[in-house]
Amino acid sequence: MDPSATPDVLVTGIGAVSCLGATADAFWTGLKAAAGHPTAVPGLTERVPDVLAYQVPDGAPATDSAHAAPGRATRFALSAAREAIADAGLEPREISGAAVVLGTAGGEGGGREGGHTGDADGEGTRDGAPAGAWEPVFSVAAAVGAELGTFGPNISVSNACAASGYALSVAVDLIRRGEADTVLLGGAEGIAWAPLASFSRLGAADPETCRPFDAERRGTVFGEGAAVLVLQSARAAAGRPAYGRVLGTAWSCDAHHPTAPDPGGEQLVRVARAALDEAGRAPGDIGCVIPHGTGTLQNDVIEYRVLREVLGERAPATPLFSLKAFIGHTAGAAAAFAAVTAALIARHGEIPANVPLASPDPECPVLLPQDGPTPLERPDVLVNAYAFGGSNFSMVFGGGAR
Repeated sequence: MDPSATPDVLVTGIGAVSCLGATADAFWTGLKAAAGHPTAVPGLTERVPDVLAYQVPDGAPATDSAHAAPGRATRFALSAAREAIADAGLEPREISGAAVVLGTAGGEGGGREGGHTGDADGEGTRDGAPAGAWEPVFSVAAAVGAELGTFGPNISVSNACAASGYALSVAVDLIRRGEADTVLLGGAEGIAWAPLASFSRLGAADPETCRPFDAERRGTVFGEGAAVLVLQSARAAAGRPAYGRVLGTAWSCDAHHPTAPDPGGEQLVRVARAALDEAGRAPGDIGCVIPHGTGTLQNDVIEYRVLREVLGERAPATPLFSLKAFIGHTAGAAAAFAAVTAALIARHGEIPANVPLASPDPECPVLLPQDGPTPLERPDVLVNAYAFGGSNFSMVFGGGAR
């Protein structure tokens, strides 16, 4: 594809709420300090002792909704969206005309569980709602749009852990088709008992930490929070400083298995190549990869093989930034967090040091610089996100001039 024929989609603002803190600045500072650590989940650890999670600190962010008390994921999304809006300097008319597209795997499903900090029988309340009360689960985008007063489309995307990647593709399409000039794009998750206990039951929960590409890894560890980006057309972004451009996106569903990835990885290769093609980029243009890298036994090896296939001779020299080792697997918000990270890496021109591996896995010998920041020698970043059911997503983010 000729990239000159593709309308620009620029990132003009970012916001983040994570285990590292309640702002994008805290997120970047935490990444540079390798500050994220999983902790026990109140009310759940007593029954499922091997389950940990990367949790947003208590009180960050506070609830200040004008409507009914929002659930945990919505609260995080509202805080990240407000920060992104302020970062971009959006005017009221731009906010009112914006679209909201958010990815979430669990939505506000935790509201049906009887309390994130409830008693062992699951009684009591959660986020102000009576235990067992029926509420729509996938309401995060609608709630954010209602709170901010947006009149564009409000779209929740919920295809598991690739949700905010698919949401990003939807947002880009809205801008490129001229249906929106400004989109609040992101992902949000709040810790809920069911997915944590389910992963433990599957034997896919690491009881210590999230350690992608480590030979001793035993599964993933979930995290919570929200990441939001302001995407704008070139017309809407005129005169604003931008973090960079979304150069190319691609997604597919190989439907190989309900939970296991396709061991051949053919669709993963095709999706990454399609994103590069749409971006008008070659493997040698990629300065960093933010992999899906969950810490599960199968994912990390398959993703290494995919990157080797896609990047060719550049693969051994292309640094990876293993984001989930810092903030855990944020499920449907994972791709949005990776996109915010790509924007920050591009803005600062460096890749933070990775969390050190205790035992690098010889089956996936990726380049994970661990001794200090690595200069971003090429301005483009490849982001991958994969999900149960075979949902696959790749994006090329361009931090430099096109």
